Amino acid sequence: MTERKKINIAKPSFLGNEKKYLVDTIDSGWISSIGPYIEKFEVEFARYHGVKHAVATHNGTIALHLALVAAGITSGDEVVVPDFTFVATANSVRYCNARPILADVERDDWNLSPEAVAANITSKTKAIIPVHLYGNPARMNELRAIAKQYDLIIIEDCAEALGAIYQGERVGTMGDIGCFSFFGNKIITTGEGGMCITNNDVLAERMRILRDHGMNRSKKYWYDLLGFNYRMTNMQAAVGLAQLEQIDGLLKTRDDIYRTYENAFSSCKKIVLQENHHQQSVNWIFTLRMQGVSEEQRDAVMADLKAQNIDSRPVFYPIHQMDFYQNGDFFRSIPENSKLISREGISLPTFIGLDHGDINFIAETLIESLGNQR
Repeated sequence: MTERKKINIAKPSFLGNEKKYLVDTIDSGWISSIGPYIEKFEVEFARYHGVKHAVATHNGTIALHLALVAAGITSGDEVVVPDFTFVATANSVRYCNARPILADVERDDWNLSPEAVAANITSKTKAIIPVHLYGNPARMNELRAIAKQYDLIIIEDCAEALGAIYQGERVGTMGDIGCFSFFGNKIITTGEGGMCITNNDVLAERMRILRDHGMNRSKKYWYDLLGFNYRMTNMQAAVGLAQLEQIDGLLKTRDDIYRTYENAFSSCKKIVLQENHHQQSVNWIFTLRMQGVSEEQRDAVMADLKAQNIDSRPVFYPIHQMDFYQNGDFFRSIPENSKLISREGISLPTFIGLDHGDINFIAETLIESLGNQR
């Protein structure tokens, strides 16, 4: 019997001008952090989002840190972040010697709870970082109202949500700065890479200076600030520009993958999907909850998938459970929804080229395994 091909959790797709532009950078010799593709990528990314500025960075975590430093977050400040997210969201705050305050998420959409944010505001609170988790927009109207009431900065973590729309506005455009990731499994990729977008001229200029060692923009080798080497390379930008040219088609294909999964799981009452509140989400990676399972049962389902050569991932673990977040007053009440979703959640293969037959096989395998859990 022939072994079934492995279905990976994710893989990049290069279907456009990626190789052409990349070869051009090699032929021209502009391979590092100076070159025409960086500006082209920034200009087109800003145009896609309808904003004035886009500042390319070497990865998404750097984008978050750069945004926080540019916004003036520093020692003694508090920044409210979701407890249920990739750890870089919280870690980037600590890089500023500030304190991330881990707030609970909504049980239905898995995003930062405005009510939990409001309950965690103190005189030290300076910013909020909503994460549009798994491509699903957070409740930005309520979060913006809180930010306005308390004069807080909003930095949107859009690492997983490029192209998502909340009430007619693209994610990343509703706060002071929007941050994106172009890691190999993201909506578009540059291998590693990130981007900050903003309409604020001062913040944009400060980010451009900070990402280049703090060097004065008109006086070479004169440094105005203690900066960083956070620059994107021309080679990365060349790939990113080619990927961005395909964005509408990539999102459409991912939507089709989501609908196929949704239909395949529609008869299983134990499966709960992330609620999008009628917003335009993007299917970064198809993720679901298996209601009522323990962590051991979830892991058993993943083992059964692996036995069928199907890759899968647990969802993010609550940040408050990490050893290096146990001390220091990072949370003021246990984020119960974060714990629940983390225990029951699983991510399934999602990439351009995943066919309907594979999706149905994945769903059938998972449903059978879930039924066997006792």
